[in-house]
Amino acid sequence: MSEKNEKTEKNERLSVFKTYKLYVGGKFPRSESGRVYEVTDAKGKWLANAPQSSRKDARDAVVAARKAFGGWSGATAYNRGQILYRIAEMLEGRRDQYVREVGEAEGLSRSKAAAQVDAAIDRWVWYAGWTDKIAQVVGGGNPVAGPFFNLSSPEPTGVVAVLAPQESSFLGLVSVVAPVIATGNTAVVIASERAPLPALSLGEVLATSDLPGGVVNILSGRTAEIAAPLAAHQDVNAIDLAGADEVLAKELEIAAADNLKRVLRPQPVDDWAAAPGTDRMTAFLETKTVWHPTGSLGASGSSY
Repeated sequence: MSEKNEKTEKNERLSVFKTYKLYVGGKFPRSESGRVYEVTDAKGKWLANAPQSSRKDARDAVVAARKAFGGWSGATAYNRGQILYRIAEMLEGRRDQYVREVGEAEGLSRSKAAAQVDAAIDRWVWYAGWTDKIAQVVGGGNPVAGPFFNLSSPEPTGVVAVLAPQESSFLGLVSVVAPVIATGNTAVVIASERAPLPALSLGEVLATSDLPGGVVNILSGRTAEIAAPLAAHQDVNAIDLAGADEVLAKELEIAAADNLKRVLRPQPVDDWAAAPGTDRMTAFLETKTVWHPTGSLGASGSSY
């Protein structure tokens, strides 16, 4: 064999294509149905086959989220903040991968995709800082006419189904998932139907970032097909319809009424990079109010 043929043979190799999987209960299963669908870039070029989740996958994700809820909601707010910050650290280390995936998914230049990824990382840090502060903003002591302490404190709603935004595959995704888990809820997330790859890759970061398995579960596939059983599921406590169109949102809201789920209706967002405020955190918080007697009150005030 000539030297030229040897060089050609050595340089020829097959690329190793990434197999994207769901993220459920801290593990990476394929869809129970075995189905996949083609994901293409903005120009129609094939990127990968993504799992097409079934109703069974959705139910499995709810079971995982419910199992994780007790431990996650019972963790200290400080600990949750540490874990969210760790997610940001892990994303920073894989920044180039996400810049490429977001650029391909949304048809953005490298600089614009990098700006989206940087904003998403900063968004995790922002919510990490809120975990132990939100209670001070929405809770507190209430004045009452009587010898009582009256205290209100926020508590997580429970399992939240999240329809990720369709047009913002990564920054929009982070903007709707981070506030849900920052306040102690667990989430079942339906990735953008057209551009699910950044979301599925996020599962790889979550799995190695100290986040307990089941706190975030990520499904991909046909949004309407997966969202319907989640909206009707009796063990789902709330649903964020960010990624639903007007028709689908109305159908899901009707289904969600069966067990009085909290529903966050779709809201137009011009710029996902804008300061988010606290609305998405408070949307999935309940307020617990406790009354406690102060003892007999004399001329000098409380007996305590």
